[in-house]
Amino acid sequence: MKLPIRSLFDERIINTSRMVSEAHYVIKVHSYSSLSKNSVDKYESGVSKRGYKWKLVLFPNGNKNKDVKEHVSLCLSMIETSSLPSGWKVHALVSFFLSDQDKENYLIIQDAVRKEWHFHGTKLECTFNQVIPLKTLNDERNGYLAERISCGRYLCVQHRISITWEKSTGQGENLLMIKGAISQKHMWKVDFSKLEKEFYDSKIFMAGNHNWHRSRPPANKDTRPPGTRVFAGFSLRIMDQLHGNNDVGNANPWFSASSELCGWAEFTSHADLRSPKTGYLVKGTCMVKAEVTVLGEVNAL
Repeated sequence: MKLPIRSLFDERIINTSRMVSEAHYVIKVHSYSSLSKNSVDKYESGVSKRGYKWKLVLFPNGNKNKDVKEHVSLCLSMIETSSLPSGWKVHALVSFFLSDQDKENYLIIQDAVRKEWHFHGTKLECTFNQVIPLKTLNDERNGYLAERISCGRYLCVQHRISITWEKSTGQGENLLMIKGAISQKHMWKVDFSKLEKEFYDSKIFMAGNHNWHRSRPPANKDTRPPGTRVFAGFSLRIMDQLHGNNDVGNANPWFSASSELCGWAEFTSHADLRSPKTGYLVKGTCMVKAEVTVLGEVNAL
């Protein structure tokens, strides 16, 4: 059963309500408000294969590249197209589903003008910049953000791609943003008088139920289920043992099986490291401090 809903968000968008979604890919964003608190301007899903490779991009506070404010933006992007033959084109029907978890139905977002989206070498995205106002999304009477004691309020976004000659089963993933994430610190004492190899790893330490070590985080990759990704904020410091003026690097990467490393090839020069003025090397010893905060995790449904 479909019920028309007047679109107050974007004249190009048709909004209807349906009791059952027909999604090919599902994203459940737990602790949705933590995206903004951790300055996550956009979230890119894993790969959804519907004859080709796609990813869903969620802009929790609007697509800043299009100067969108106070709205949620959604984008379906076709990826890894370099292997396709010259002059390729794909026509597809695209729908997004936003779950109203109180009424147990779905807000369906479709384009009011075009029935099909045409993808090709210079057109790889299907974008809805004003899907829903943040005020409407956060209004508890609408049920788009469901309350869960274990993980706070979460949002369920789904999409469907219809390509006439392709069939496949649904796929999906869970994005869990961690409320009140706790930082874990680890100090590494490096004796430079005993260094002989090209590189060294620190001892393994735990942060957010994952094993880490320097210089190759995270460790033990084979223990993680397929499709797992970890969003972490971390800092590395070479400690100034005399004055407290530490050399610091900060980053907020996504770690996965294909992207396990994050760091800096030229963190501190040898000249600065060995200078008696910096306090980095005292009696042949350097102190390196790591601080890791696991902010979110993605797992397959």
